[in-house]
Amino acid sequence: MSEFPSFEETREMLDEIAEEVPEAFYRELHGGIILIPEEKKHRESKEAGNLYIMGEYHRNAMGRKILIYYGSFKKMYPKAPIHILRKKLKDTLLHEFTHHIESLAGERGLEKKDEEKMHRYRQRRNKN
Repeated sequence: MSEFPSFEETREMLDEIAEEVPEAFYRELHGGIILIPEEKKHRESKEAGNLYIMGEYHRNAMGRKILIYYGSFKKMYPKAPIHILRKKLKDTLLHEFTHHIESLAGERGLEKKDEEKMHRYRQRRNKN
């Protein structure tokens, strides 16, 4: 791939991926799936680091939604072949759907795994 897909092309790809997700997964996801143009660095990323947030699951009084950060994908995978980018988008979307399904069930398994990953990141960062 010579050029990273445009925001609109990425939105179309994400829509295609979202159509593959079973309808039951969308229960109570009233805010839907939103592709955000910007990148988002994790608050604990080193100044010159590359700890980008690819997606987030939000639940609050306004409802539940999944955010996917186009800019983060563009930063992390600028020259990735389209099939790799599609896989990364799908992996991220399914990760966020897992948070959603666990939230509906009152579970926190994936949230705890994410916390463990951040703990390991902090340990590596503090060694340097």
